[in-house]
Amino acid sequence: MTTRDSLLADLAQLDAGGLRRTPRRVRGPQGPEIEVDGRRAINFSSNNYLGLADHPALRAAALRATEVEGFGAAASRLISGNLEAHRDLEQRLASWQGTEAALLFNSGYQANVGILSALAGPEDAIISDRLNHASLIDGARLARAPVSVVPHRDLGGFERALRAARGARRRFLVTDSFFSMDGDRAPIAAIGELAHAHDALFLVDEAHAVGIFGPSGRGLGATLPIDLRMGTFGKAFGGFGAFVAADAQLIQLLTNQARSFVFTTALPVPVVAWARAAIDLVSGPAGDERRARLASLVDRFCSGLRALGLPAPDQPGHVVPLIVGDARRTMALSEALLARGVFAQGVRPPTVAPGTSRLRFALMATHRDDHIDAALDALHALRRELP
Repeated sequence: MTTRDSLLADLAQLDAGGLRRTPRRVRGPQGPEIEVDGRRAINFSSNNYLGLADHPALRAAALRATEVEGFGAAASRLISGNLEAHRDLEQRLASWQGTEAALLFNSGYQANVGILSALAGPEDAIISDRLNHASLIDGARLARAPVSVVPHRDLGGFERALRAARGARRRFLVTDSFFSMDGDRAPIAAIGELAHAHDALFLVDEAHAVGIFGPSGRGLGATLPIDLRMGTFGKAFGGFGAFVAADAQLIQLLTNQARSFVFTTALPVPVVAWARAAIDLVSGPAGDERRARLASLVDRFCSGLRALGLPAPDQPGHVVPLIVGDARRTMALSEALLARGVFAQGVRPPTVAPGTSRLRFALMATHRDDHIDAALDALHALRRELP
């Protein structure tokens, strides 16, 4: 078998397991209604949780920045790409997050990979929740540090792993705060206490929590002593890019050692201008209104699910999964929903564990009540086919 034939065999194996994924063709802004593969549908597959991806004021901020400074930064931050806009945004982020400093990254994935590979090494220990995002997993792999994978949200497992890692040079405890495929929350206050009691650095991925939870949308860990807090602009803020908020010395270390920061072109200025304007919106009264509206929609949807005899989270959030199990069945249900005008993408391995394929409903503050009701009506029509 040739090298190419071997690679094509991998593709055939994906087909055999119902796991080959092809991006859908989407047209229009990421709002509550979009065109999917040529069909108009209610959008429950976007991480645009606050509905800001096409906000007029944010678009205007990006356009103004383009007119004044152009688009691309044209270099890495450590060469000539360290523009005033980047520094201003980092200062605003640190003020908003209540930390000494912040550092911009080009995506949440690059941030997590950069943090762990910069700070940890083979002599250290990383302790990670089993359902952490792939970027944290890959960051740990690049660090080449021994990794203890703890059962999901298992405080006893975290403590046992910390005790077992006493001989390590450095210890890192890492977790998502809001898990974007399961819609549940880590007990980060209790995990943080364990981390600091065992002299471990505590890294929390708030990608799907910033903008939504906490005072001024600062995240689930807003009032907690977290060493490194990662957040993104690609979800609730409707933009692009990411940040790490921490003390000034850790930020200096990342600035010098995080390869995904050092060796990449800086974020374009219009993207940075969007993020700055979005923070001002999200942290103010308009953000409070959108968070309250989103919470109301989540309550409506979860109440409707329970009325249909379907499971809903005990602690509802803006992501609500319906576990189906089989990958092919999940995608068939996703197509059946789309035929009824509801776009809820099926999620399969490797994004989730084998046997846990699911329909993932992501709610936005800009959904209307009738959008929620339409989704519930579609699920009612398919009720016999759901678990």
